Amino acid sequence: MGDLSRNDGTSIMHLPDDCLAIIFHGLDSRIDRDSFGLTCRRWLHVQDFNHRSLQFECSSTILHPSSLSTKGVDIHTIHLHRLLRRFQHLESLSLSNCRDLNDSGLTRLLSYGSNLQKLNMDCCLKVTDYGLSLVASGCPSLISISLYRCLGITDKGLETLAGACLSMKYVNLSYCSQVSDKGLKALTHRWCQLKAINISHCECISGVGFQGCSKTLAYVEAESCKLKPEGVMGIVSGGGIEYLNVSCLSWSLLGDPLPGIGFSSRLKILNFRLCRTVSDTSIVAIAKGCPLLEEWNLALCHEVGLRGWQAVGLYCQNLQRLHVNRCRNLSDNGLQALRDGCKNLSILYLNGCVRLTSVALELFKCHRASVCIKEIEIVCIKPYWEFR
Repeated sequence: MGDLSRNDGTSIMHLPDDCLAIIFHGLDSRIDRDSFGLTCRRWLHVQDFNHRSLQFECSSTILHPSSLSTKGVDIHTIHLHRLLRRFQHLESLSLSNCRDLNDSGLTRLLSYGSNLQKLNMDCCLKVTDYGLSLVASGCPSLISISLYRCLGITDKGLETLAGACLSMKYVNLSYCSQVSDKGLKALTHRWCQLKAINISHCECISGVGFQGCSKTLAYVEAESCKLKPEGVMGIVSGGGIEYLNVSCLSWSLLGDPLPGIGFSSRLKILNFRLCRTVSDTSIVAIAKGCPLLEEWNLALCHEVGLRGWQAVGLYCQNLQRLHVNRCRNLSDNGLQALRDGCKNLSILYLNGCVRLTSVALELFKCHRASVCIKEIEIVCIKPYWEFR
């Protein structure tokens, strides 16, 4: 019998690279994938060629305002340029919280960013419009970008990005303090596949930049914004909005800007938490105009009165989850209107409503035993479908 060790056909080392790539992608654990590249130089090359995601250690920290006082990681110490040269087929890159990264650190994207689809640059405080232009030139295939707290980004940078990354679907601009409706307009008019955008805490955005947006836009986060009536009409102008968060709406001399939401016939989830000045006029318009509404957060909406609660009960027949925590003007009659209507209601978040009596509450429980009353207050509500 011959020596089997001499039979080259039996050695895994002689498999072609595409077969080794299939084996690599079949490995479930990160440890196994890392071990794959330690076998030999050729297998390391296969691993590098098939590496699709890169996240730096500083990106793993959950960001919150208090973390901004801590020192960020100097991206140059982990050789971003060398890593981009090594992993030339990345589809996802997270540079989140790399606060020492500047524009020059992004130059390698011109050579190695063509396959990149997702880019996270949260809290890259030293990146400016020039850095964003490098992203635009080097990463034309982007479908998702997060620029949370990128304080050096202005409308000019967004206009450059809008003209280059035409497949963009998801963008986060929250806390970008220098961005206005001009930059927003560039994005919403050029990106015909845009599905989701976050403009929370962008003080210079009134919403008018949304006017004429694509019908694909379904998800808008606009917490703590200074929206104008025409801005709200702009948000719903595409006709595709299914999720809208306008919680903590800033007070306006122009009055309540929210009645226009009533034109969102496809709206399913609406967050009005801490919209203290929202009026019955808005509530009635929305209740009548949004028949698909499934969840509505009205916590701390103090100006909603009996007329508003009656409209919710009468027209919101698909409503499943309703938040009324600490609503000062929810009275016994208002609760009765909800009790007699909202036929699909399954959860009522209720506590701190000072005008409600225990009798009214017990009557509600008696007549609507299937409704679960929860005394907890939910700060943030999100869609039950995924945006990726």
